[in-house]
Parts: sequence; structure tokens; C-alpha cells
Amino acid sequence: MITYDFSGKVAIITGAGGGMGLAIANLILGAGGSTILVDLKPEPADLAGAPDQRLFARGDLTDADFVTSTINAGAERFGRVDYLANVAGVLRFGDDTSLLDMDLAVWDQVFETNLKSMVHTARAAVPHMRRLGHGAMVHFSSTQCLRGDPLPQDAYSTAKAGVGALSRSLAMQLAADNIRSNAIYPGLTQTPLQARWDTDEKLTEAGSWVPMGRIGTPEELAAAAVFLLSDGASYITGIDLVVDGGLLLK
Repeated sequence: MITYDFSGKVAIITGAGGGMGLAIANLILGAGGSTILVDLKPEPADLAGAPDQRLFARGDLTDADFVTSTINAGAERFGRVDYLANVAGVLRFGDDTSLLDMDLAVWDQVFETNLKSMVHTARAAVPHMRRLGHGAMVHFSSTQCLRGDPLPQDAYSTAKAGVGALSRSLAMQLAADNIRSNAIYPGLTQTPLQARWDTDEKLTEAGSWVPMGRIGTPEELAAAAVFLLSDGASYITGIDLVVDGGLLLK
């Protein structure tokens, strides 16, 4: 296991109420970092670290004023912002279907959460990183946008494709400021968003689609994200990292 020292560093993490966001938060907190955590869900009971390492804000990431005020409050409390992990997202099973048929209000809602919220966080975080003279961001996309699907979720897939474009654009714009931006594309991963896999049989069936024979864990995706944020990835920016157990090989 790679070990890190995030002492004196501060990370913004969205979607920190569970799943991959919570796993990223716990890795950074466990390595001595401080965190500004944002989610619609309540603060998890199993966060690592001490209370003075954490600022948890419960609210809507599609609200730009809320996002800005939360990040600014965290920067004032901890004195800096080093990292941004854009993890929060939504799946609208049953409503998010083919673009030829779906209610476009659903399309707009999915885009607001899965893509535009990352615009809000980046706009609020980058000024603090520029003042430091460095920073790193990681944005969560999905392998869903890299492949077809006989049961389309067109709003989700298209928004997630936009995440990669957003990340690469930020990487190019901010390289001279020593601020890095990368995107992660998870494959099948067991998170609260995937409550449909609620039995061992369903998990086994889902894992059968993956060459490695199982679905991923939040901790495995978090490990990739924390590496990209860390100084170990100091010369990596603008990449799209697929973490999928080989799913795209099929």
C-alpha cells in the first residue's frame, strides 16, 4: 500500500457523504490532511481524523452561491486550499433513457449535478490554489461515456463525457499556475449509487462482465484519485485514467 503525508494540506471533496468521496476523504484525513466536505447527505459517522481536520457542509452543489461560500469558509478556517476532488454525481435509473424519448427536464437536472457542479467548485477553488502557487484537481467521469449501452442513460453518459473535456481544458489553462487537473473513469464500482446490486448474487452477476471477475471498491477508486492529487503525480496533468478492472477490454 502506498502511504502519503498530507499534513498541512487541505482538500475539497464533493460527494463525501458516502462511496468514493468518503473513501477519498478518509485517505486524506488518515494521512494528516484537512478536508472541506460537501454532500446532500448527512455527515458520515465513519469519517477518519479528528473533528478539527474536517468542515462538513450539507447542501446542493448546483447552487453556486452555496458552493462558493462553503469553499471560502473552509479556506478561511484552514488557511489554504490545495486539492479539489469532484466526486459527486447522480444516476436517474428509469428516468434517464434515450435522448430521443426522455423528459429533457431530467437531462437538465443530470447535467446540473454531474457536470455544472464541477464548474462551480473549480471556479471557487482555483483562486485559492493560485494564491498558493500550486494545486491539483481530480474529476470523476465514468467508463459509461466511453462505450455504448443497449439500455442508454444518455444524460448521464453525455455529462460524464463533458467531465473529461472540462478536466483537460482546466489542465491546459492552469498548467502555468502549477495547478494540475486529471480525470478518473471508474468502471463498475460498489457505491451507494448502485443500490440495485443488493445481493451477493447480483454482485456476482455484475462482476461477471469484468475481466478481473469482480466489481471495484470505493477504496480502489480512492487510491487512484489520491495518487493523482499527491506530489507523486507532480508531472501528470490532463490525463484520463480508466480504473475498471479491464471492463473496456471487452
